[in-house]
Amino acid sequence: MTRFLVYTAPATGHTLPLVPGLLELRRRGHEVHVRTLPALVGPLRTAGLSADAVDPRVTAVEVTDFRATSDTERLRSGQVDLLRRGRFDGPDLDAAVAEHRPDVLLVDSIAYGAQTRAQASPLPTAMVLPSVLPVRGRGIPPYGLGLKPLSGPLGRARDAVGWKLVERMFGRAMLPGLNELRRAAGLPEFRSPLDQFTAQDAVIVLTGEPLEYPRTDLPPHVHLVGAQPWDLPAERPAYLDEPGDPWVLVTCSTDYQGDEDLARIAVEALRDQPVRVLLTLAEAYEGAALTSAGNIRVERFVPHGHVLPHCAAVVTHGGFGIVSKAMAAGVPAVVVPFGRDQPEIARRVSEAGAGVTLRSKELNARSLRVAVERARALTPGARAAAATLRAHGGAARFADAAEGLAPALRQENSAATR
Repeated sequence: MTRFLVYTAPATGHTLPLVPGLLELRRRGHEVHVRTLPALVGPLRTAGLSADAVDPRVTAVEVTDFRATSDTERLRSGQVDLLRRGRFDGPDLDAAVAEHRPDVLLVDSIAYGAQTRAQASPLPTAMVLPSVLPVRGRGIPPYGLGLKPLSGPLGRARDAVGWKLVERMFGRAMLPGLNELRRAAGLPEFRSPLDQFTAQDAVIVLTGEPLEYPRTDLPPHVHLVGAQPWDLPAERPAYLDEPGDPWVLVTCSTDYQGDEDLARIAVEALRDQPVRVLLTLAEAYEGAALTSAGNIRVERFVPHGHVLPHCAAVVTHGGFGIVSKAMAAGVPAVVVPFGRDQPEIARRVSEAGAGVTLRSKELNARSLRVAVERARALTPGARAAAATLRAHGGAARFADAAEGLAPALRQENSAATR
């Protein structure tokens, strides 16, 4: 039996994808304790996991990138705020270690203080990343720019230049704050933001093909364990079983991102179409100021696992959680990225033939209506992508990767192979 301490960023989309793998670790007889968003403590306990809330000083630091007026400012402000949280999530991890005395640490990729304190500790540690992998590789386009793969000499030249640009861009936003945390922990400074992925005992990435490009030179400490959708338990809405036109699900970010316009324009675009529209607005519920009428139904939250089997298409900001759920269900998506990792995720959907990308600057009622029509025509491709995604993932893969960090289990496996 191994004791795992899991430290997540206080964000629904960074916690729920871990649940299937953590439950599998519990099924195998391990102890698992999760530090997470306060609102998720109850549901995780109900699911069978030990859980407590992160230090309230972590959630008190607002991530303000939704106020930015340019992509550059959005990147800088978002990373600065996450690094400010690191001043509190690092000590919070230390307190959790002292309380639970774990054997292995699993720490969220954007809990920067906790990541730093974990690396300074003697405990084996994995970074957990519920998104696509921002690491160089043969034939992998530079991360974050939403570029399609390009082969041959031209592609190699573009990628070499592009990766240097990405390193410089993210380095300016991240390295000052990240290295401040590392100096305080007695760790050497990073020279590149990509160093954080090589400084780990393991990196567990909750994605796989086709959301992740095929990688022929993946470092052995990096584990692609597949997308693992999990929904908060909730009663299935009866209206989903009523006869009528197919549903189009429109989602806003569960971590507020100022994307209310997506919902408002979706109403304008689809209210006279032969579909039923379900808007799940999460933290944008009040700001969107929308009400149910005609073929439009407005909700703060509905588990997407209940809705997706009835959907003809999904319209989304491009968060990894809803994109991976839609792809796993074989539902084509219209992805309207607003920032963060969303342009990259949108490109992966398009490259997989599972949906279309619509730039937020080009978003209007007509363009969205056309994009939904184009996405629905890609239903066969979305179903093929679903089969590939399911084949490249599963809770067992996550648990295997996590168990590989446990000293006792490593010794048992080593002895068994001798």
